[in-house]
Amino acid sequence: MAKHMMTLTVNGDTYDLVVSDTQTLLDVIRDTVNLKGTKRGCTTGACGVCCINNSKGEAVLSCITHALEWHGESITTIEGLAASGELDAMQKAFIEFGAVQCGFCTPGVIMSAKAIVNKYPQPTEEQINAGLAGVLCRCTGHIKVKEAIRQDHGIREAAKNAS
Repeated sequence: MAKHMMTLTVNGDTYDLVVSDTQTLLDVIRDTVNLKGTKRGCTTGACGVCCINNSKGEAVLSCITHALEWHGESITTIEGLAASGELDAMQKAFIEFGAVQCGFCTPGVIMSAKAIVNKYPQPTEEQINAGLAGVLCRCTGHIKVKEAIRQDHGIREAAKNAS
């Protein structure tokens, strides 16, 4: 098993890493960078619990992505959403709308939800459904998740700050 040097920026921090040919992005996030919020589920890309966002804000299944493909790239994990100790608007919405159950899939679902609103600031039902199609939650359906996604966080946050 060959080892290679790579540079990866995770949540704004740059890491110089030694990785093998077979390591996935999930392996690097959890085992090398030591961020445990990104979960290991099916390891086949079918459940979505390992979802992270790339530099364009798109959802990426880290369990089926070879780490070496990400040399020089930037990603965001669930830990990277909060800024200055303040939860991201999507994280707040998940709490507010009860969109969390056992919590195992929650990081991947939130990262998928972020990817949806990054692409469609006012997503339609069809866009939400398509964005959540690869995310499985064994505790409940996506009803509460969809309620959290539908919120216009920017307007709500701006109104709060203006008062």
